[in-house]
Amino acid sequence: MAHEHKLEIFRGLLKFKSNTQKIWGVLVFLTIVTAVEVGLGISKPRFLTHNYFIGMKLLNWIFIILTLVKAYYIAWDFMHLRDEKSSLRRAIVWTPIFLICYLIFILLFEADYIYNVFKDGFLAWNF
Repeated sequence: MAHEHKLEIFRGLLKFKSNTQKIWGVLVFLTIVTAVEVGLGISKPRFLTHNYFIGMKLLNWIFIILTLVKAYYIAWDFMHLRDEKSSLRRAIVWTPIFLICYLIFILLFEADYIYNVFKDGFLAWNF
């Protein structure tokens, strides 16, 4: 009985969103992030295309980070991860993020190696 009374007190303090409000919130958030990506892709600011970080243009890093943010948010909302325990959330979210970062690392270093092989003239550019 006492537990139910406390729950009623807290229920009055908490504001639960309806599913329609959550869906509109997700739509607005993903639309804003996508609009930023498209805007940067169209405008291609000189500052972001002529400066490099770990062998890749800053603009490409921004695209990768925004894509990971969108993927995380989709998993957070549509896979209902916000209601799960933190250990399960970490296992589901951090594993792919680690693997994607590892893939980016491998691709950057392999691409740099191949570029240097062709640039130094060990092989001819035939494509």
